[in-house]
Amino acid sequence: MKIIVIGAGAWGTALAISAARNERQAHAVTLWARDAVAVEQMAAERMNQRYLPGYGFPPALDVTNEDISTLSAPPSGRGFDLVIIATPMAGLRSTLQQVARTQCTVAWLCKGFEAPLEPGAPGLLGYEVLQSVAPHSQAGVLSGPSFAQEVAAGQPTALVAASPNESVRRLLVEAFHSPELRVYANEDVAGVEVGGAVKNVLAIATGLCDGLHLGLNARAALITRGLAEMTRLGIALGAKAETFMGLSGLGDLVLTATGDLSRNRKVGQALAANKTLEQAVAELGHVAEGVYSARTVWQRASTLGVSMPITQAVVGLLDGQLKAPQAVAALMGRGPVSEAY
Repeated sequence: MKIIVIGAGAWGTALAISAARNERQAHAVTLWARDAVAVEQMAAERMNQRYLPGYGFPPALDVTNEDISTLSAPPSGRGFDLVIIATPMAGLRSTLQQVARTQCTVAWLCKGFEAPLEPGAPGLLGYEVLQSVAPHSQAGVLSGPSFAQEVAAGQPTALVAASPNESVRRLLVEAFHSPELRVYANEDVAGVEVGGAVKNVLAIATGLCDGLHLGLNARAALITRGLAEMTRLGIALGAKAETFMGLSGLGDLVLTATGDLSRNRKVGQALAANKTLEQAVAELGHVAEGVYSARTVWQRASTLGVSMPITQAVVGLLDGQLKAPQAVAALMGRGPVSEAY
């Protein structure tokens, strides 16, 4: 199979490395980056020193910054079988527009809600962006609990390939399933995407909890009640409840909320240490999607009448309306409700 990964951040690079070293499938993989200087450096060093240092490129991995539409459009282009979009959510729409006229199957790794395009408009999940840009494309999403460094190192990982189209799910499994990386198929795109978006917001809350040294009981409560919030929003958007007990729901939430490699968790920890949001983000050097999607998640939930108090507290914290202790007090001071709500 010929695969191109658009976006040479840590996760895009790691997935490209994983696919290219899969000797069982013998894929030819191309990693695309916007910056010509970065591409030249990666080609020379056979490594992405900026975003994933220490993990060499397999021989089957190429790098390029050629025009995306030329790369993927048959018959004049290279005719890739699969285009993987590994940009931040903010870049999904424009990248889909570039590849929409090709005949390639497309999937994205982006997790989050797109920022509203105009005041009063809802923020959209990836599959909703696809519906507005290229509704007839053969497409899906690849998600699940996965730190880039561990995937690049070949450590055991499990992902979920979601699409309403069985042929797309099958293609994604064929592309990335390997002895180190298990890929499970799922047709519930809405559920998979809600899980991937909301878990980042909840990881900020859990990082805050840990940064304030509130204890393991508090962390467990936040994760569990956060899962309830995630599930409520997903069901309101047409997802299946059982999806949130799987890899893209509970699995990704536990990883992002507790793992030391989690960028969103680090943001919460930094805020607990009285750092500004700007300082917290600058220290990361990478995108923390929860920072950008928290308000959009909250606005979408509010429009649907879905209660998400943890998300609401995170928004207040990020907007500077609440200090870290006040955000915790707002959650603990809520009136008693049934666990089912």
